[in-house]
Amino acid sequence: MELCKIAEGQRYSKHLNREQMSALLGVTRLNPRQRELHILQTLNDANYNEVPHAKEFGIKIEKQLLSLKSRVLPPPWLKFHDSSMNKEFLPQVGQWNMIRKKMFNGGRVGNWTCVNFSWDLEANTVRSFCRELAIMCQASGIDFSVDPVLPVVTASPEDVELTLNSCHQNVMNVLGPQGRELDLLVVILPSNKGSLYGDLKRICETDIGLVSQCCLANHVVKTTKQYLANVALKINVKVGGKNTVLLDAFTNRLPCVGDIPTIIFGAHVVHPGKSSGHSIAAVVASQDWPEVTNYAALASAQAHCEEFIQDLFQDQYDCKTGAVPGGMIIQHVISFQRATGRKPQRIIFYRDAVSDRQLYQVMWQELVAIKKACSCLEPDYNPSVTYVVLQKQRHTWFFADEDDDRSLFRSGNVLPVCQSLSDFRHCG
Repeated sequence: MELCKIAEGQRYSKHLNREQMSALLGVTRLNPRQRELHILQTLNDANYNEVPHAKEFGIKIEKQLLSLKSRVLPPPWLKFHDSSMNKEFLPQVGQWNMIRKKMFNGGRVGNWTCVNFSWDLEANTVRSFCRELAIMCQASGIDFSVDPVLPVVTASPEDVELTLNSCHQNVMNVLGPQGRELDLLVVILPSNKGSLYGDLKRICETDIGLVSQCCLANHVVKTTKQYLANVALKINVKVGGKNTVLLDAFTNRLPCVGDIPTIIFGAHVVHPGKSSGHSIAAVVASQDWPEVTNYAALASAQAHCEEFIQDLFQDQYDCKTGAVPGGMIIQHVISFQRATGRKPQRIIFYRDAVSDRQLYQVMWQELVAIKKACSCLEPDYNPSVTYVVLQKQRHTWFFADEDDDRSLFRSGNVLPVCQSLSDFRHCG
């Protein structure tokens, strides 16, 4: 028999599971005041001003944190359905709830069913949860049928693909002859879901073509009205509804948006890390105006670690007509025009996560692609373009003045958006 002892303090480079990550965050989590005191204590203990090399170069470290003047931006008024008791609402510290409110535009879920992948749950518990969810959706403004098309199906997580395909086939055997489709699939996942969520979304969205809403088993057992209301908000957006809109959108008072038809883009590229796989580019764009509430999403694979979004504009080959202009910009603009009846006269393009080293190269390449895409739609189509880059994290901590409660969450953090002169900081 051999006994091995693993040396402490070794770096673990593999991915942590959900429980390990939660435990690690619990150990390292500090409230803002504790973190500020920790930084000041570390600075005092290091005593950098007495380091010989610092003195040689004339470097002096202040022992107090830099103080900046800033202000909290006023929140916008929100508009809900006219039948709501609170049809107009001003959020406080970035938060609001759906109490005495109905969604601005509720979607419709006439045909739905549920699949349960958590063996620990009893059938009665799942049925009761589904009924409570349906009632909450109705109360929130969704045209939601209380009864599912078929009874709840319980299956093993190992059989996710077989179960989903079988469930869809059984549902369509009922709905198909009536010329109807399945509007929503409610899925109950075990609390320790592992890779099940990713597999399920891939199968539903790319293989079958189903709108799905996942719920964890622990929320099914101990559900609350707040949780049900939050799930209802997600469902409404997925089935084409609008939860709320900005009140200023109805009076054309939204800056840089309300005066002329405007489309807002958001773009990001995710790289595979140490592996040699493809990078994934995603571009979303608004599909309504002037509310700018509904967004459509497109994604494409591109060369490994390529930051420039290659599919913004591309000549696509057609066997009958030859080269045809295509790409994400053209698809989004055409979709916007179909939804609103107008071509956008202004483009606002938000670009995430571009480093300083690549900023100008990526910006000019993507601006050229946007302009080419527009000119291919019509020779004289030349909307104005505002290109906004959200740069990577600067590892800067902001601590609010404790005497100013209006600038703080209850946790002690500053509000998500503060303004300091012309710089905007998203603080976390």
